[in-house]
Amino acid sequence: MTTTTGSTAAEPSVQRGPSAWRAAGRIFLTIWSDGKARVGIVVLGFFLLVALLAPLLAPYGAETNTFERSQDVSAAHWLGTTAAGEDVLSQLIHGARVSVLVGFSAGLLATVVAVLVGLSWGYTRGWAAEVIGFVVNLFLVIPGLPFMIVIAAYLQNGGIGVIIAVIVVTGWAWGARVLRSQTRSLRSRDFVEAARFSGDSAPRIVFREILPNMTSLIVGSFFGAATSAILAEAGLEFLGLGDTSVVSWGTIIYWAQNSSALLTGQWALLFAPGLCIALLAMSLTLVNFGVDAVSNPRLRGGKNR
Repeated sequence: MTTTTGSTAAEPSVQRGPSAWRAAGRIFLTIWSDGKARVGIVVLGFFLLVALLAPLLAPYGAETNTFERSQDVSAAHWLGTTAAGEDVLSQLIHGARVSVLVGFSAGLLATVVAVLVGLSWGYTRGWAAEVIGFVVNLFLVIPGLPFMIVIAAYLQNGGIGVIIAVIVVTGWAWGARVLRSQTRSLRSRDFVEAARFSGDSAPRIVFREILPNMTSLIVGSFFGAATSAILAEAGLEFLGLGDTSVVSWGTIIYWAQNSSALLTGQWALLFAPGLCIALLAMSLTLVNFGVDAVSNPRLRGGKNR
């Protein structure tokens, strides 16, 4: 049941119960109606398709190293070969799987943590809220990149799981703070007060009454976290703090830098994975423009003027 119709321009409409989840289709249509978001969805879909069909699209196996080493661009090897005799294009296609997996997995987990902490922090009062606030602010003031490097260096060569865990640990706090602010705004609404007086438990009020009204904020938080995760994964792999035996865009750049690819004229070894990382991160950022239009009706209204 919808208790308000979004008459206040700066605030999302309040929705209750299962009907709120049926708004997902309308949210997608709103995102798709934004030109920037539409470009982002197309580019993101392309990379997801490449990651899914990598074994079919790649001309050679990711670890096939039977070719002549450090070859230039040719008809047989569109982007040349590495110093180990591997086809760069094949590695680029297979590397999309790891980068997409890490980005979306870390983004999803960081968003889940942010939702749980942010809603709990925003709804509770008293000393519990103070404790949660202290923890969140502690993670916010710690410099993210150095903290990430320290943890990754301590757990070096732990595999993709460690990289995901490091990104989640360092990437949830900002989303939690944003969701806490919206929760504090919603907890004083009439429909929340009515649920409280009817005897509903705090978890039910938070997850059945408040959470559905924050869908667009949560989606935006996910895309922001996924973008940060993709860039962080590439950075950690480039520094050699991940599993360098796994083929990803970050490890391609790492091995290219170790083999002095630019000095040998193999620009594709650095340019191609760097471009893919930039395009994937850009696509998520563009999709977020559409998500912003969902969470802030003023942005939609400005298009109609």
